[in-house]
Amino acid sequence: MYKQPQIYYITHEKLQDKIYFKEAICSDMENSYYWSDDWSLEFYIELAQAGFISTTYETKGGLVLLPELQYDYAVLDFKDIHISKKVKKLLKEDSFSFSINSRFHEVLENISTQHKYNWLKEEYLELIKSLYNANNKKKNFEIISAEVVCKETDELIAGEVGYIIGSTYTSLSGFSLKEKKYNNYGNLQLVLLAKYLEKCRFSFWNLGHSHMEYKQKLGCKTYERNEFLKRWNVDSNSAIINHA
Repeated sequence: MYKQPQIYYITHEKLQDKIYFKEAICSDMENSYYWSDDWSLEFYIELAQAGFISTTYETKGGLVLLPELQYDYAVLDFKDIHISKKVKKLLKEDSFSFSINSRFHEVLENISTQHKYNWLKEEYLELIKSLYNANNKKKNFEIISAEVVCKETDELIAGEVGYIIGSTYTSLSGFSLKEKKYNNYGNLQLVLLAKYLEKCRFSFWNLGHSHMEYKQKLGCKTYERNEFLKRWNVDSNSAIINHA
């Protein structure tokens, strides 16, 4: 008989209780979503460091944070990356520039414009901006943006935001322009970011939900929750990568 998943309230205290976290949260394979009205920077970082990827949910009482300890994760080890022929062609054309943190706010604006059902909004959007502004003050956590820009027009074509914890990088959300002339630039951005992360000696890239086809085409492998957390707990607790 189907059992409706529950969405439980999660707090700092529950995350700090290691036995509760392991037995009531990590071991619960019937539930993955939790909710909170705590929009503090510290709690968001604490959730991320524990392996949650947070989005939002609209309720009658307003927007709430929706942290998810996923059933499985798409993980890219850089040795497994697959570059399509179309992206290889774009790489040869060299009509773009790739950057980190040069158009952060513009990336956020484009994400909001591109996605009809955008969860990166209101309190969450302000939280991400505050985390970005506090990058140099937060231990072992950094928000970044990645951008692909047209060299000729200086137009932002594709980009994403995510965070670094230890030697790991986790994607949150991204966009790419829909004009025909920019076909495959979203995939180009993924490849360029993967190459950048590999060059900086990141351990792996966490792309979140594994069911999206583009992630498999990129070379991601699916890790079940427990398997993922074993890797995550090692690499996310290593010294943060200096990628400047």
